[in-house]
Amino acid sequence: MELLNEIWQTARRNKLRTSLTGFAVAWGIFMLIVLLGAGNGLINAQLKQSDRFLSSSMVVFGGETSMAYQGLQEGRDIRLQERDIRTTATEFNDHIDEVGAQYRTQGIISLGQQYLSTSICGVYPNHTKIDKVEMQHGRFINDIDIREKRKVIVLSNKQAQELSPIRTRLEALIGSYVNVGALAFQVVGIYKENENGRADAFASYSAIKSIYGAKTDDAGRIEFTFHGLPTDQANEQFEADYRQRLNFNHQAHPEDESAIWLWNRFTQNMQMQEGIGIIRTALWIVGLFTLLSGIVGVSNIMLITVKERTHEFGIRKAIGAKPWGILRLIIVESVIITTFFGYIGMVLGIGANEWMNVMLGHTKVDAGLFKATMFVDPTVGIDVCIEATLVMVIAGTIAGLIPAFKASRIRPIEALRAD
Repeated sequence: MELLNEIWQTARRNKLRTSLTGFAVAWGIFMLIVLLGAGNGLINAQLKQSDRFLSSSMVVFGGETSMAYQGLQEGRDIRLQERDIRTTATEFNDHIDEVGAQYRTQGIISLGQQYLSTSICGVYPNHTKIDKVEMQHGRFINDIDIREKRKVIVLSNKQAQELSPIRTRLEALIGSYVNVGALAFQVVGIYKENENGRADAFASYSAIKSIYGAKTDDAGRIEFTFHGLPTDQANEQFEADYRQRLNFNHQAHPEDESAIWLWNRFTQNMQMQEGIGIIRTALWIVGLFTLLSGIVGVSNIMLITVKERTHEFGIRKAIGAKPWGILRLIIVESVIITTFFGYIGMVLGIGANEWMNVMLGHTKVDAGLFKATMFVDPTVGIDVCIEATLVMVIAGTIAGLIPAFKASRIRPIEALRAD
């Protein structure tokens, strides 16, 4: 208790020195936590976006030829056809698991006096796995719907609420019929609409294709899940082989990469993970340098502190103080100051992260096809906060320990002569 009282009296006599030491400690920890929190907010937003899709999946689009081939000019529009779906399902079984397709059209869905205009997407059952559709009530499109061309539809929760605003229970809409244009479709499911995505009404691919695309060879888009492509090189080789095969179906040059477009979510995910790793490393480097600046500040101030108190230490030794007593005084003072102000910096940093979460955590950017949340959960684990504080405490202690040890070994006569 006497030691703590002596440290308190010393701090009161040297308010500026103590404040500067405390500021250096608090600022270093505060900036580290804020930087890591802001970086985590951006990273979490990107992870949330990528988590909407199954990483081991691809979507195939028709494009436009960029090379002349077999007497045909470049610039031809390529539309995927039913034979492309069959080719995908039968010739690449070594890697492709489930093959599906999408056929989109715009339509008016009505129920009584309520109606809405939306995109109606004919899909296969595997779409719920590829795009991670979360069902709330009922079921998704199944194989029987595809085989029998059933006129069934799956609505989003917001679409269901808009069509039936007086219903307090959306599941009561399951089994009822809505009009899609002039045709009646049975509602078989309601899914949770992704707040960052585009809400489609889903129907069976075979029904939508037969109603809206019977007079055309356009098959829409192909989507499939795959396995056994763990590296960039394996994916590039598969994409080249697959694109060359579909190019053959459309008399496009085998090396024309514009005729068929592939959205490979696995390689996209790998690239994003690499980017996130770089961002994390950069944040830690900047944060550690910020922490280091605080450590340097504490070290300088502790060196000055010991030098200023050399005369005092000489008097203490002259009246019988032991070297360990002087050493302990400086170490305890350093630990208390760095711990106290380090805790303040940690609390302020956590508070700043919470403020960022409230002010920016719900901000969305309209990207046209979807709205993207750019900042999600900008927090730092309590373990990181405690570790940063401990690093500063240890650094402050070491900074004071070296000159303190030197001061404790000085002879009283030399200390009394010091300015």
